[in-house]
Amino acid sequence: MATGPLAGLKDPHLERLMEFSRQVNFPAGSRLFEEGGRADHFWIIRSGSVDLSLHIPGRAAPRVETLGPGELLGWSWLFPPYRWHFGAQALSPVRALEFDAERVRQLCREDPALGHDLVLACAQVIADRLKSARTRLLDLYGPHRSYRDDGD
Repeated sequence: MATGPLAGLKDPHLERLMEFSRQVNFPAGSRLFEEGGRADHFWIIRSGSVDLSLHIPGRAAPRVETLGPGELLGWSWLFPPYRWHFGAQALSPVRALEFDAERVRQLCREDPALGHDLVLACAQVIADRLKSARTRLLDLYGPHRSYRDDGD
């Protein structure tokens, strides 16, 4: 049974999706992708942690979020022009399941029910990630007090 972002997938869908995965490892400090680069893979983190950062001209790239086991790394592969919206760097050794984005997009075209479930799972991750980025950036660059928004 799946946990994390794939928990909502039906077992047959999950089994088909897993056919497109492979185990990968990244050493601590390695750069997984750069903001604006080509988004051709995505990962489910099995162990370790990854920092997401956002380029802000004239400033050091702030950490937007730290991801850990069970979390989806990468959603930009799902939407044209398939370019990363954040950068990512391994904080510790990372073990992950890697998926080839083009093959998964093709699978979604062939099986619209699987595609629908996968898009919904990714949409929830995107909403959570954008809320976290907004809060983090307001904490870093906003007025003197921290901004917290529990709504949309």
